[in-house]
Amino acid sequence: SEAVVGSWTKEEDDAVIARLEPAQKKLAANGKLGPVARLMPTTTATTLRKGREAVIIDGPFAETKEQLLGFYVVERASLEEAIETARELAHASTHGSGAFEIRPIMLFKEGSLAK
Repeated sequence: SEAVVGSWTKEEDDAVIARLEPAQKKLAANGKLGPVARLMPTTTATTLRKGREAVIIDGPFAETKEQLLGFYVVERASLEEAIETARELAHASTHGSGAFEIRPIMLFKEGSLAK
């Protein structure tokens, strides 16, 4: 629950991260760990809704019937730059509907997957 995670103290959050560390280390040692990221709360999200013209909406407004197909982790200097990147990705995809949710990440740990 986003509300539960958002209410954790720094100490509680650090404890959860510490409990995750052994599993992450095991995956990394086996070359099976990719990037690790935590999404910021849904209140930080911006959605680009595809259609004849792209519509920008504050918040995570993907339909419940929609599924997460994948994600990109990109570094952008501003929300405007992130929206422009989402526009480019939306334009390049062949399906005419769907959405791109733009949300900052809180934690990042580079993965160890071999390329």
